[in-house]
Amino acid sequence: MDDSGDVYMRSWTGTILGPSNSMHDGRIYQLKLFCDKDYPDKPPSVRFYSRINMACVNHETGVIEPRHFSMLANWHREYTMEDILTELRREMSSPQNRKLPQPPEGATF
Repeated sequence: MDDSGDVYMRSWTGTILGPSNSMHDGRIYQLKLFCDKDYPDKPPSVRFYSRINMACVNHETGVIEPRHFSMLANWHREYTMEDILTELRREMSSPQNRKLPQPPEGATF
């Protein structure tokens, strides 16, 4: 959680370790997840803080675009934030993302 005083527990920080055998190998990515008042009926907004080159990420803002990330586009209230992070890590290993050149390590949005 980002703010221990947030009684609604809306703002979270996530971390993903880049999967091996990809351009993300050995990298650590930071993300922000924000749950508005409609969560868990609607998905949280998710934004990479660390710069990353992936098909589902807006290259200017770091925001995950739901129409390009099926878990957010087809949201079920049973999904958890851990599920989102796990699926994003899996997406890093997908054929469309695994070989994309990446920004310098440590670069942020």
